[in-house]
Amino acid sequence: MDLRIEKTEKAVRNAFMELRAGKPLEKISVKELCQRARINKSTFYAHYSDIYALSETLERETVLSIVNSIPDLKAHSARNPDAFTRALCLAFLSNISLIRVLFAGKEQNHLGSQLERELKKVIYRRYPRYEGDPEKEVLLSYCIQGAYHAYLNTCLHGAAADTDAFVRTVEKIVRCLQPLF
Repeated sequence: MDLRIEKTEKAVRNAFMELRAGKPLEKISVKELCQRARINKSTFYAHYSDIYALSETLERETVLSIVNSIPDLKAHSARNPDAFTRALCLAFLSNISLIRVLFAGKEQNHLGSQLERELKKVIYRRYPRYEGDPEKEVLLSYCIQGAYHAYLNTCLHGAAADTDAFVRTVEKIVRCLQPLF
């Protein structure tokens, strides 16, 4: 990639994260972002159609980073979903600062939906027979969304939750559901 493009991308992303840390997505204007990044509006529009496209790009990259940071992703199987769950929870928690900024406010539900979509892709590649199976679809959604919303209610919203206790509890739940896989 051209060095100028890299510098512009970095400036835009840094400016966006600074602004996003202080205000809701819908309150950030392209003009304000461009001033902070020290670029022209035309330069911004050469890269993104609007602020929401930039946010979606960063959200998607963050979710992919979480999923791809799971060690030995391909080795996890339906026989050890608790190990996969632990790895996922730890990958998620290692990106928590970024998540708190990008997925704050109205964007919060995007994280659950994007995690579900990307995790299902990984699971379906490993277990193609799960795709299109209504029971497996519901089970996977329940596990992914359930863990995500439990996390929101216990960890993200200020409750003094013990991370290890959270991970252990989610592992236990997934272990109980294992016969359904």
